Amino acid sequence: VQLQASGGGLVQLGDSLRLSCAASTHKLENLYIAWFRQAPGKEREGVSCISNGEGSTWYIDSVKGRFTISRDNAKNTVILQMNSLKSEDTAVYYCAAKEIGWARIEGYSSCDQAPYDYWGQGTLVTVSS
Repeated sequence: VQLQASGGGLVQLGDSLRLSCAASTHKLENLYIAWFRQAPGKEREGVSCISNGEGSTWYIDSVKGRFTISRDNAKNTVILQMNSLKSEDTAVYYCAAKEIGWARIEGYSSCDQAPYDYWGQGTLVTVSS
């Protein structure tokens, strides 16, 4: 699976930003897609994911109510809409994919549990005060 992440940039506190993750070679319906982020000096953390089969989603607590993950099947793209951005959202954001079939064989039944095999390049989000 090849992934292309885009949409990062420099925004002000409270602004919104929309990240896109375009998948090629595989249809979204067969994939878990997740967004991770890594802030300077910190470990990478999972932010959100979507199971494109049944559409279930997961969010880390710190972004619940502010971020929304969705899919555009026509464009084979997953969107992360980020609203009310905070300084602590500043990070490089990565999208990642896991084939649902392999996840289930390996015993992972939800997108927040699965280890991800395919990674896109990062896109930098900077929230300025």
